[in-house]
Amino acid sequence: MQEQNGNHQTDYNLNQEQKSPAGAALRKMFRFMKGEKRNLGIAFFVMMLNAGLTMLTPYLIGYMVDHFILKKQYGPLMQYSAILLGVYIVWAGTEYLQAKLMGGVGQRMLYALRNEVFNKLQQLPVAFFNSNRSGDLISRINNDTDTVNQFFSQSLMRFMDSIFSMIGVAVFVLSINWKLGAASLIPAVFILLFALIVSPWVKKKNAISLKANGDLSANIQEGLHNFKTIIAFNRRDYFRARFSKANDINYKTSVTAGVANNLFMPVFGFFSNLAQLIVLGFGIYLILEGQFTLGLLISFMSYVQYFYRPLRELAALWASFQTALAAWDRISVILSRQSNLPVLSKADTAVPTSDNVLTFQQVSFRYPDGKSVLHDINFNLQRGKTYALVGPTGGGKSTTAALIARLYDPTEGLVLLNGQDIRTYTAEERTREIGFILQEPFLFTGTLRENILYGNTELRQLDDEQLLQAIGDTGLSDLLSRFDAGLSTQLVTTSDSISLGQKQLIAFIRAVLRKPQIVILDEATANIDTVTEKILEEILERLPATTTKIIIAHRLNTIENADEIFFVNAGEVIPAGTLEHAMDMLLQHKRAS
Repeated sequence: MQEQNGNHQTDYNLNQEQKSPAGAALRKMFRFMKGEKRNLGIAFFVMMLNAGLTMLTPYLIGYMVDHFILKKQYGPLMQYSAILLGVYIVWAGTEYLQAKLMGGVGQRMLYALRNEVFNKLQQLPVAFFNSNRSGDLISRINNDTDTVNQFFSQSLMRFMDSIFSMIGVAVFVLSINWKLGAASLIPAVFILLFALIVSPWVKKKNAISLKANGDLSANIQEGLHNFKTIIAFNRRDYFRARFSKANDINYKTSVTAGVANNLFMPVFGFFSNLAQLIVLGFGIYLILEGQFTLGLLISFMSYVQYFYRPLRELAALWASFQTALAAWDRISVILSRQSNLPVLSKADTAVPTSDNVLTFQQVSFRYPDGKSVLHDINFNLQRGKTYALVGPTGGGKSTTAALIARLYDPTEGLVLLNGQDIRTYTAEERTREIGFILQEPFLFTGTLRENILYGNTELRQLDDEQLLQAIGDTGLSDLLSRFDAGLSTQLVTTSDSISLGQKQLIAFIRAVLRKPQIVILDEATANIDTVTEKILEEILERLPATTTKIIIAHRLNTIENADEIFFVNAGEVIPAGTLEHAMDMLLQHKRAS
């Protein structure tokens, strides 16, 4: 029976252009503020109060000119001046309060957003990371989330404050004199049309700039990660040229984005000045006609400034908003990705029970780029036996092991673990059953104890004495004794304080402590000396008799004691019989190629 796995072809390439409508993007962003309703409510109330005070001051100034200054009534003028000073003090307090409230909201949003992005990355399969560079992912987690946060913690507050001020000004000027008020607001219509037309182009330029910045981060990360190889092979010139090219592209796209972002300022400034000219000319005409007063004209000029000054700020803020939208698109494309390795219900995938620990039923596999690796594979692995996979490089040995560990799903066919579709096992259940030791083990900076208990929920609660006993029972004490501080040994994986061989020892301890049913060794002894390799072989022999061992290796002494050998080449897995037969098949392949 063959079963088509449609999820396998999921496209995980993040470099495809993603466009989100502004309204939809904002709704999704505000999801990270769902616990901030109270703080947002207070902040918006303070903004409205701030806008109201802003609207009040020009009216007070105009009133003081008409009623006290022109009439030389200095007593009331001093009283109103004191009131005006009080208004300014309260206004300053509202400015500080709204900055404090929105700053806190923005930081908590950044915390929640980065958590969600990082947790999403933990849920995605190997295929996702094969399709994207780690430097670009780091840029999205750090730089792009910070760009979104900058907008919400700073720009959004100013944006809303400007909107409230503009609405208040519009109401005031229309209520004072609707003709002059309407004339003063006409340039704002042209500003709005300009923003609507230009904004998509500005967002696109910012998206290109952010992508170039991510590519630059990826080049830096690759260069730093591989600096030993670069020095050893004297390829500084190669990586210098790559960095220079990426830096040049980043520079050019940043300049273009800067020009796009700054385009709003002169346009907004021109229409703002035009509005003041309209008010001045029309206002003087109304005064000459006896329909207006000097104080009201002064107030009107102030109101127009209060209306168009926020518009000038909105020019920069709108550019910031477009940058935040572009950054959000780069973040949301990660959040929208789903794992193509779903856990199926056991009730929906019933299969006949089997005594075999692992079965491949008509398994075929091809990578998302279309490269076919395995074709119609069928084999059974029995409990307690040792199997070896041999064959030329690129023949499909590691891909077969990856399917056993469910790093990928077959394109067609089924992989059965203990007679059950492997897709019905949760990640926790599967990793308890299968131990995977790679040629290049993964360790992280921390103690030896933290590294060997990584993902081991059963032993994590043990104290050091109990853990040492468990390690001794498994025959791993000799390996542990090679680390001076024992379980407390500090590992700094980015330094030379720990060799590749020591890293492999730790990975071996970590896998064996799980006591899995299946242990996969993918060139796991390639970087270990012969003495250590002998110790590891003895420990493997001390595993439970029911443990199945799958060995991928090129060194003959590693596979000579295997119960069965499979020759893997050109997408086929063929029983090879004896070691001599397997070597003959390898020689024949070399001669043919």
